[in-house]
Amino acid sequence: MKLNGKQKSYLRGLAQTIKPMFQIGKEGLTPEVITAIMNYITKNELGKINILDTCPETKEEIASKIDEIGLQVVQVIGNNFVIYKRNNKKEDGIRFPR
Repeated sequence: MKLNGKQKSYLRGLAQTIKPMFQIGKEGLTPEVITAIMNYITKNELGKINILDTCPETKEEIASKIDEIGLQVVQVIGNNFVIYKRNNKKEDGIRFPR
């Protein structure tokens, strides 16, 4: 499901109060970090990732890797990424306003 502008705006509002759950540093986006992010997003649907200055990958490379694993980058603010993935098995998931 591709998000439209209103949905992204709604998710950005929800993400304002969230602190980054993961930091990507000198190791880059490793398979272990990807697994941890996927486990977190499956439970919570929305999260933040912080990219440290020591990360060897560019923001664009990380954004494309996040895209490849099936997550959507909702917003990039500085070194923070807001990511989202709908969990259809979760009944009390994020509901978008009509």
